[in-house]
Amino acid sequence: MNRQTGIAFCRAVMLTAVTLYTAHAQTSPFSKAQVADRIRKVEDGVDEFDKYLENRGDDAKSRADSAQSSGATTRRQRSDSTNTQARGDQAKQTKDDLENAMDDLNRTTNRLRRKFDPTANYLETKAQMEQVMDSGRRVNQVMVKGNYGTQAQRYWAALRANINDLARCYNITPMGA
Repeated sequence: MNRQTGIAFCRAVMLTAVTLYTAHAQTSPFSKAQVADRIRKVEDGVDEFDKYLENRGDDAKSRADSAQSSGATTRRQRSDSTNTQARGDQAKQTKDDLENAMDDLNRTTNRLRRKFDPTANYLETKAQMEQVMDSGRRVNQVMVKGNYGTQAQRYWAALRANINDLARCYNITPMGA
């Protein structure tokens, strides 16, 4: 009888320990204010990167327009026109891919914010954060594929770091470089 009581007591202690560990593992070490600050950093990073890409596109267009109006031609413009057309089409496609990916990242980040603000427990918005991560991975793939220059890479590296920092709050695996 003593042995059965001891076994029952051990089982009860083990069950209590597992229950307490599970409850502790589901709570987050981050406060809602800390997570809100990280969301703000991601939102600001998306806006800065979008602004940079928009300004870069405007600068390139104005340079092309001024070169065309001056009648100046570059060696590239004097080369084979079909090759030039193909390069132009490829550049336009990669630019469109990046714009679409950034639009998606902006939309999912905004959705995360809208769902995050009214909740008491930010972990309720984990599904929205997973969508942000999916959008971020899409931007990352486009950035790795394309050649956007050093400045664009810097903006993306800072934004990716902020997204990864936010992902850690939700216990989501960060994206790679």
